Amino acid sequence: MAASQRIAAGVALAAVCATAPAGCAPGGTGSQERLRGGKKAAVAPAPRSVVRLIGDGSTAHTGVQPRLPRPERLKPGRRPPQFVVFSWDGAGEDSQRLFSHFRKVARANDATMTYFLSGVYLLPEEERERYRPPQHSRGSSDIGFNDVPGIRDTVRQLRGAWLEGNEIGTHFNGHFCGEGRGVGEWSAAEWKSEIAQAKTFVKSWKTTTGLRKTAPLPFDYDKELIGGRTPCLEGRKNFRKAARDLGFRYDSSGVADQVWPRKKKGLWDLSMQLVPVPGRGFETLTMDYNFYMNQSDARTGDPDLHEYWGDQFRDGLLRGFRRAYHGNRAPLIIGNHFESWNGGTYMRAVEETIEKVCTRPEVRCVSFRQLADWLDAQDPRTLAKLRTLEVGEAPKRGWRSFLGGGPAPAPRGVPGAPAAGR
Repeated sequence: MAASQRIAAGVALAAVCATAPAGCAPGGTGSQERLRGGKKAAVAPAPRSVVRLIGDGSTAHTGVQPRLPRPERLKPGRRPPQFVVFSWDGAGEDSQRLFSHFRKVARANDATMTYFLSGVYLLPEEERERYRPPQHSRGSSDIGFNDVPGIRDTVRQLRGAWLEGNEIGTHFNGHFCGEGRGVGEWSAAEWKSEIAQAKTFVKSWKTTTGLRKTAPLPFDYDKELIGGRTPCLEGRKNFRKAARDLGFRYDSSGVADQVWPRKKKGLWDLSMQLVPVPGRGFETLTMDYNFYMNQSDARTGDPDLHEYWGDQFRDGLLRGFRRAYHGNRAPLIIGNHFESWNGGTYMRAVEETIEKVCTRPEVRCVSFRQLADWLDAQDPRTLAKLRTLEVGEAPKRGWRSFLGGGPAPAPRGVPGAPAAGR
């Protein structure tokens, strides 16, 4: 590395470490343990004090992500943890400061989350011509672009979120929905182009903004990006073809019941789920927008009903949680937006849900990456048996009997695996 690069890396390291919860000193987080449901869980060591810039310095290699739990194979007869995933579509920081707010909420409640970044949120308006969306004119986007101060704020939140153990996924770019050249009509090749551009905007924001002295994002996005959620949950078939070829590990673009997930076309299907709508005779998706649509047709409704609607959303999520927690223990997948629909009542509801569930015994509020890691570490026969349980169904003879059989040997590298040479 040239002297100028070493100096730049040193400056970047100081800025990156300044945002880390425990800094980047040796042993900063590696010697600590994280509490989950009153129990200690091993976490990966903090990144070493080395920053290797990538490309124009928008991103960097900083080592293993800090505060990332090691997946452990479920022991025979043990009840599975109750996983809950809170995820955010778009994930930019604007004047509402909801990204930074929910980072604080997560830290206070021992939670990590997945932030699905829209690539155009790191592309300034004046550079919009760099975006060539499939089947649309160059420089077009249904959610617009950002400005330089907004990009600076968003980068700061992304940096801090990753250092806290959260995942940065993708919500792609222009958010084109519906008939007539929407994402539902894109080919696998067009999806690959969209994904490549989403990565490029993350890897080149210093070039497009001129923010050369700003600290880099502390990860290699080509390696960090392992999953996403398509706009309006459309175009999933061809997206999955592209995602599989590009090495993605999961997709969260569908609608599912509260049962244990399975792999489809080589990707974990970690779709959002249907939960009861309190006071109504139907279920809807675990997402703020779907309650917003059912309650006020996705428009600002009667202010006198805002509190009631927020409570209804919260209580629907909690019913879904209790149904799984006391039943089949299937992961609960929740999706949201940093929006103030109906007076911000859904943001209040999500925060109250996080506070009520994430500190419960045997509950792990995790990112999709962490959930996929855990699923990959399990005996396939155990997961197959878990998938026999219906929505809300607990084992009739208890978990000890249901999962009491001896599992297959754990893969090497997973805690509980046989030592080398055995």
